[in-house]
Amino acid sequence: MRIIAMLPYRVQLFIGHIIGHLFYRIARYRREIVQTNISLCFPELSVEEQENRVRNHFHALGMSIVETAMSWWGSERRLRKLVTFKGFEYVNQALAEGTGAIMLGAHYTTMEISGRFIALDHDLAVSYQKMRNPLFNLMTINARKRMLHRIFGRDEIRASFRYIKQNHLMWIAADQDVGIENSVFVPFFGHLAATQTVASRMAKITKAPIIPYISRRLEKAQGYVVEFFPPVENFPGNSLEEDATRTNQLIEAQILKAPEQYLWVHRRFKTRPEGMPKLYRSKPRRAKRK
Repeated sequence: MRIIAMLPYRVQLFIGHIIGHLFYRIARYRREIVQTNISLCFPELSVEEQENRVRNHFHALGMSIVETAMSWWGSERRLRKLVTFKGFEYVNQALAEGTGAIMLGAHYTTMEISGRFIALDHDLAVSYQKMRNPLFNLMTINARKRMLHRIFGRDEIRASFRYIKQNHLMWIAADQDVGIENSVFVPFFGHLAATQTVASRMAKITKAPIIPYISRRLEKAQGYVVEFFPPVENFPGNSLEEDATRTNQLIEAQILKAPEQYLWVHRRFKTRPEGMPKLYRSKPRRAKRK
């Protein structure tokens, strides 16, 4: 990955495309998850169109691996040439008013590199979840410590609240299924999904505005756009369900701008309401070596 980060940008993306193509071919279990998610969320597409979207997603996934390398080891000078910011005045206004700001994002395949782009000129904190692979977990934490102002474990919620109250910028994403605890069932692309309520809790306690954003990889190696939108009005609202529905709607609107760049390999509908059937098959267990 470190060697890849030294190559020309077009070569990096070509390598990412190849990685994604190989992943599509060999990762059968993950491919089935993506196929299930795409068929659920885009039923209006034909079978052929759905499969094209699945394939394109894996290409984007491969490029995200390369972009992670760029984020961790790419030079500041090269990275600055690749990004265009839009709407950052909404963040600047919140920080000027001393309220801090909460960036509401989602798990896009451009997630890692967009964080590096923002951190080039601004203090930024993120939360992280421990990875299963101990080496990759260590590398990820060390890289993010170099790139970012602060990183918080998922169990450091109070510390992240204090950080925002100190007039800082915090990135959150509430679009992954982490079980029903601290989540509610609300629609996501027309299907009930366990949706985290962290955005509501953060906004209520810190009084900081929720500022949606999206990062997109442009076609033909033209770089990236990181775009911010006006703060969500009257948030938090009357209920956790109302807030979660609004955040899902915001995320859906951004996903539709580049559907293949969302992280569809995640089992978004893993947790099901009582009585509803499972949508994904169990992951095959590896045979134990003697």
